[in-house]
Amino acid sequence: MTDNVQSVNEFHDYLASKKLSVAPNTLTDKERVERAERTFMNEFDALMAVDMETCVHCGMCAEACPFYETTLRPEFAPVYKIKLLRQFYRRELSAMRFLYRPFTPRLTADDLDKWSHLVFGACTECGRCDMMCPMGISISSLIHVTRQGLAAAGCIPDELKAVEEEQREQDSVFGMDRQQLVLVADKLHAEGINVPIDRDNADVMVLTTGLVLRVFTDELRAMAKILNTLGCNWTMRSKGFEASNYGLISGDVKGQEIESARIINEAVACNAKMVLVPDRGHAYLALRWESSLEGRKPLPFTVLSMPEFLADEIAAGRLTLRKNGSAKAVVFSDACKIGRQGGIYEQPRDILKACGIEVRETDSHEREAYCCGGGCGEFVLRDYADLKQNVFDLKRAEFDATKADSVVTECSACRLNFLTGAQNASWKKPIESLVEIVAKRI
Repeated sequence: MTDNVQSVNEFHDYLASKKLSVAPNTLTDKERVERAERTFMNEFDALMAVDMETCVHCGMCAEACPFYETTLRPEFAPVYKIKLLRQFYRRELSAMRFLYRPFTPRLTADDLDKWSHLVFGACTECGRCDMMCPMGISISSLIHVTRQGLAAAGCIPDELKAVEEEQREQDSVFGMDRQQLVLVADKLHAEGINVPIDRDNADVMVLTTGLVLRVFTDELRAMAKILNTLGCNWTMRSKGFEASNYGLISGDVKGQEIESARIINEAVACNAKMVLVPDRGHAYLALRWESSLEGRKPLPFTVLSMPEFLADEIAAGRLTLRKNGSAKAVVFSDACKIGRQGGIYEQPRDILKACGIEVRETDSHEREAYCCGGGCGEFVLRDYADLKQNVFDLKRAEFDATKADSVVTECSACRLNFLTGAQNASWKKPIESLVEIVAKRI
């Protein structure tokens, strides 16, 4: 726990000292508005129009949003966050646009700046509002289109833009490029743990993230131990190992396609039958649900999250785990993208039970679980630290009510945010990684 806190502190120091190499936005206000409107026009579809017309403004989405729940600020209600897109829709696309237009102003540059604060700084696109909406509206999808419009207008927060540009232009995230991957692999090899890099023919291609390489190296160590124990023919590819997709997070469609293509091309190059996404819920979403749509054809390999893979191996009898010697109870924290948008709820709980660990549930769990507060790039935005801490305090109260011995997560972004929040609140409950728990019980 102490080592993790130190690594987290060092990571935050790195973010604070990182020189933002983002070029200033030189677009005129008119150009910014035109680019945002053009993107809205291109991305808006019939289902979104139905969603816009279906909303009855009941306010249930507000009660679903942790940022609203912890502040009671009306502008943080999800229905308000899509107001910018609704304004454009009513004026330019709705069936009644000719009646709306005289009373609906065109978007302004000030509008773009205001909504950048709302949809990047006070929203993680966790999708909890989608689950709570009685009309079945995909509010998070509408918020994501808003992000895309703002990205086209150059209105991405500087910290997030810096990371997105680093990944797109340098194939690196948080300074963790292919050379750093090799250095980490060499370090693990010296410990007797083989991490094969750039194997030409491998059944399984494994992804990781710059956050894991910089902060949570034990997760990579644990994953390698598991795969080697199973005798898997696996590899990591130095030109396609980063699971995070900051193009998706920032709303940069072109950047999203570039990052997905890197992974797909490397998987094809090594004849992988499976690509294993070990953490970061949005990374699973980007590769499994989004990338196949970009090419308009199915991927030539299977995409699995680490909990899916481990649960399958345990169920097939190929992975046998030692039961925990002492009684232990944990609370499992569902990651939003893997859970609500991936449907992966039972697998991590089954894995923990296979370890002989009792799993306790918070009041909000599985499809209704609150976000950690740091997803979808939120954890790199320093100006919103208070909002993130508020959401952590909400989660902490739920964790404490279970009287569990520790918190377990499958997502490194959740883990980072929990460790940061715990340190700020002087909260001592351990925050554990699911894959590390499994590795210790082989």
